[in-house]
Amino acid sequence: MPKVSFEQLLEAGAHFGHLKRKWNPNMEPYIFMEKNGIHIIDLQKTIVKMDEAAGAMKQIAKSGRKILFVATKKQAKELVAEQVKSVGMPYVTERWPGGMLTNFPTIRKAVKKMLSIDKLAKDPSWDNLSKREKLQIGRQRAKLEKMLGSIADLSRLPAALFIVDVMKEKIAVREAQRLGIPVFAIVDTNSNPNGIDFVIPANDDASQSIKLIVGAMVDSVAEGLNERKAERKDDDEAPRKKSRRKLKKEKTPEPEVVEEDETGEDIEDSEDTTDEEE
Repeated sequence: MPKVSFEQLLEAGAHFGHLKRKWNPNMEPYIFMEKNGIHIIDLQKTIVKMDEAAGAMKQIAKSGRKILFVATKKQAKELVAEQVKSVGMPYVTERWPGGMLTNFPTIRKAVKKMLSIDKLAKDPSWDNLSKREKLQIGRQRAKLEKMLGSIADLSRLPAALFIVDVMKEKIAVREAQRLGIPVFAIVDTNSNPNGIDFVIPANDDASQSIKLIVGAMVDSVAEGLNERKAERKDDDEAPRKKSRRKLKKEKTPEPEVVEEDETGEDIEDSEDTTDEEE
């Protein structure tokens, strides 16, 4: 499993927290010291928490379930989208649509509408529409794509959420908690870690810090997916090998069994000698 070193976190500025006056007292266990009125995060604890989170995310990916990445901060949008695309996981980098988890069937309807527009565009009847109708449908499609394009493959509720900045994504956190969905999150010194299942104490404002941590999580997901693929390949090959062995066994001719009498002579030979004597 990929590991991030203390030096990498330090270089990325993951240890910088917020001003002391903005701190959340619940973050005290993760704070190393205060320097010039700014809290410094204990990176040793960050490493431990990252390893725990990475291990859990790897198992979720290995089981074939989806992890939804949420990062609508300006400095995190492109970084998260670029990295998460590589492992085929859903992500939200625009505004969080309220009720996305708690009202999931409605979100699915909107996604299906987007796909139906794509289907219509390929249909011959598309040419019969007026310019105005095409423009209206195109605008509607663009709006849906911007909001829901990255979760088009999410056919059911995700198994977990990974969040950058729990304060900004508080609605997403609340919805996940309400449904009992585990939450992984980068939590800064001004945030409340209570209610977060896997807390990663680190700077959630610096782009390098976000890139490093999200990258490590994505690598763990990729590792889980690769292990799943390898296991499925072995399972597919096992019955083939078994059937080949069975077929080979059936084709092998059995040796003839010659019965012998108590003296050790062949029964056929002994019968011939008795005939001659008579």
